[in-house]
Amino acid sequence: MTAVAPPQHAEGARHGRAAEPTRTSPPVRRRVAALAGRLALDALALAGLACILLVVASFVFKVSIMLFATGSMSPTIPAGSIAVVREIPATYIAVGDVVTVDRDPELPITHRVVAIDAIDGDAVTFTMQGDANADADPYPYTETTVRIVVWSAPGLASAIVALRDPLVLGGITLGATALVTWAFWPRTRRVEPEAAHAAD
Repeated sequence: MTAVAPPQHAEGARHGRAAEPTRTSPPVRRRVAALAGRLALDALALAGLACILLVVASFVFKVSIMLFATGSMSPTIPAGSIAVVREIPATYIAVGDVVTVDRDPELPITHRVVAIDAIDGDAVTFTMQGDANADADPYPYTETTVRIVVWSAPGLASAIVALRDPLVLGGITLGATALVTWAFWPRTRRVEPEAAHAAD
């Protein structure tokens, strides 16, 4: 009588070791969620980088942002706009430039230069007028530095004001914290049990 060796079904059994469990690929929904999380993290990183660049620019290039609550510069810069302004010596300005002048203790004013009245060393006396105003400002300004408008965009002032609200800032902070926690929370892969081998 000839002895028959028992069949060996798995490659692992043939080499004297247990077969490794089969790993299944994550569901499509999970992959989409992971991709969305990565994109959101990238957006947060870009926003953080933009904030850092703005802070650096404000110190190095003396750049700042102005909010327009009134429409005295309409239609060039309507109410609700923001403008990026850069500090320059007053001797650099020319008729037609839109500049911001500080008026402590009053709020700064941003109007168009309509006349250069006098220059005395670094001090320049000039007259300004809003594009929407029928008359020039009631008195000239004498300054050694001004902030010239280099770029403006309508309708963004309300968003900037909203970001200053403590509740909005708190919500953004909590949302960003939750997103980062979700993205880096350790996950375990689901392992399916090994399918039973069919008998020969």
